[in-house]
Amino acid sequence: MLYDKARIFVQGGPGGNGCQSFRREAHVPRGGPDGGDGGHGGRVELLCDASLRDLQSFKRKAHYKAGRGRHGEGAMRHGAAGEDLVVRVPPGTQVTMPDGTTYDLTVPGQRVVVARGGSGGRGNKHFATPTRQAPRFAERGLPGEERWIDLRLKLLADVGFVGLPNAGKSSLLGRMTRAAPKVGSYPFTTLEPVLGTLDGTERQLVLADIPGLIEGASEGQGLGHEFLAHVERTKLLVHVLDLAPLDGSDPVANHATIEAELAGYDERLAQLPRILALSKADLVPAEEAERARAEWSERLGPDVPVIVTSSATGQGLDELAAELFRRVPEDAPIDLGELAEPEALAEHQVFRPARSDKGFVVEQVGRRAYRVTGPRVEVLMQRFDVENEEAADYIERRLVRMGVIQALEEAGFEPGDDLEIAGVELELDPTV
Repeated sequence: MLYDKARIFVQGGPGGNGCQSFRREAHVPRGGPDGGDGGHGGRVELLCDASLRDLQSFKRKAHYKAGRGRHGEGAMRHGAAGEDLVVRVPPGTQVTMPDGTTYDLTVPGQRVVVARGGSGGRGNKHFATPTRQAPRFAERGLPGEERWIDLRLKLLADVGFVGLPNAGKSSLLGRMTRAAPKVGSYPFTTLEPVLGTLDGTERQLVLADIPGLIEGASEGQGLGHEFLAHVERTKLLVHVLDLAPLDGSDPVANHATIEAELAGYDERLAQLPRILALSKADLVPAEEAERARAEWSERLGPDVPVIVTSSATGQGLDELAAELFRRVPEDAPIDLGELAEPEALAEHQVFRPARSDKGFVVEQVGRRAYRVTGPRVEVLMQRFDVENEEAADYIERRLVRMGVIQALEEAGFEPGDDLEIAGVELELDPTV
């Protein structure tokens, strides 16, 4: 069974804590602070690995966590960085982040970071000042990013075979390549995409047999809608049309159904080059097959070759193979969409995260209760132990410099009022 979807949880490693330490050596009566910094947490990244074929491994394991950073130590010994975690995925994997951002991993060796590690805390050496020469506090490390991400495998094939159920796609693929798809005289024989390799004199083509589509597939009906994504990256589509449908349906209507579903799923598919393969020619008289070929050639025009084929007798297969090699140029890369090649960035170009005017929000949540939220104050509260008197004093000074105290006073805050900052209850007296 082909596993082409997975949902996994990734978590960057937390950063190590900074160390609170003082130099203690013989003949050094006033050794200063010498706490080392904590190491950064490891990150989780996805790596495109050509040795993989589907997402089956993610069915057995869904949680991935990178290594944590080591804590700092005395004598200015910094903690080691956490070990990065590399998760391997097959070529053709599309990664969707919670905010809707997508990444395509199509070339072996491509990488994308999906969860960054937390930064390490600074040791007490960093907080020494002329007026605070022996700081008895240090920073904590921050937690790493964590999120659920969606993986979707879209096969990297040069040619996609599409058509109604039981149109003869699997039989054609089996005769033209070394693939061994399941073949049967009933609809929906193929339940998952099958890849085959067509050998030429100087190169190869990868052919994909896409499970049969039905009317409404682009809207989620039938089996084919699960696999329409696998034809997005092909350079050419072979529309396989049964010359003698078992149910007696009209081939013209059948052809229109498939074309409508392809266009309904992705307008780009409607623009891909086509070849029409009229299959099962051995079941109809030769004159009827030739008449059908002429009618379809007139209907579709000169841009769409029409080839009469038979998997049973081998009729037309050499002609179809030659046409495939002719219409997929040797130097034509697989179209990977707009995300395949990111726009080249100017050298030395620097991006910085946008910040709001203040970076925090002050709101009154009760008669004498206030709450402060925002990324900057949340990081500040995560960094320090509010139970430590010196750390609490440092936090208050930082809040003053950030403008939080002034904003609280403007909102009506008075000493003794309840105050919650980033989920931590504090007692502040702005008048002190």
